[in-house]
Amino acid sequence: MSATIANAHVFDVAEDNFETEVLQASLKTPVLIDFWATWCEPCKILGPMLEKLTAEYNGAFRLGKVDVDKSQQLATMFGIRSIPTVMLVKDGQVLDGFAGALPEGQLREFLSRHLQPLEAAPVDEATEEVAETPEQAIERLQQEIAAEPERSELKLDLALAQMRAGQADAAEAGLTALPANLATDTRAVRLRHQLDLARALHGAPSLAELRQRVQADNGDWEARDLLGVRLLLEDDAAAGLDQFLAILERARDWNDGRGKKRLLAAFSMLDDAELVGRYRRKMASLLF
Repeated sequence: MSATIANAHVFDVAEDNFETEVLQASLKTPVLIDFWATWCEPCKILGPMLEKLTAEYNGAFRLGKVDVDKSQQLATMFGIRSIPTVMLVKDGQVLDGFAGALPEGQLREFLSRHLQPLEAAPVDEATEEVAETPEQAIERLQQEIAAEPERSELKLDLALAQMRAGQADAAEAGLTALPANLATDTRAVRLRHQLDLARALHGAPSLAELRQRVQADNGDWEARDLLGVRLLLEDDAAAGLDQFLAILERARDWNDGRGKKRLLAAFSMLDDAELVGRYRRKMASLLF
């Protein structure tokens, strides 16, 4: 792996620029320092994930890459005993850090304890690029995997793109083949729940038919469950959660506690923290 600049927020760190680019710069913008080496295999896994997250955070922090073979004084100064090791520097001081190639989910958790992504700058409509379609993403990721098969995180990206394109079987096969360090990634867990819900709809009635069944019989728990799944996957999350709450409230033990299980799966999938928090409280009021 090389410390090639992947985006405007990634740079190489050495003894000659450490004072200005890390210590002084951290007074304005936190700097995440990645201690790595070309011979370090775990570094080849961690480095690309850090660079991707740096881009996602859009300038909320900068990523400084320290090749320990070339900058032994810096490694000694920070007491580096193994690599990869990552340090977060803020206001000229080390705020936090970790050693080893953490899974992406844990990396995101580490960053979220200290930082929040910045909003992207407005894009001029005249120069705005057309968003990549799921099919285009699949083609691009397949090419990247062929070029760099050791980058396992690309395989998770591919499975997610396949799910967005409606290729559930391919997404499930990709998810099953992920290495252990990515199997517990937040995005992998979310995809697993999406696949479980999508599988539940195989051969299921239409949305209109399910609504009719529930209106005709409030106790048709199977119809209410499938209606909740359809609503959840078809972008009416609150309405879907309401169906699962109704099952939990009136038929808690139906189908081995299906209502509660659906709610927990939905919570792990949704990005709306306010919505999830509101429905978690509703679920808790029914359970306790």
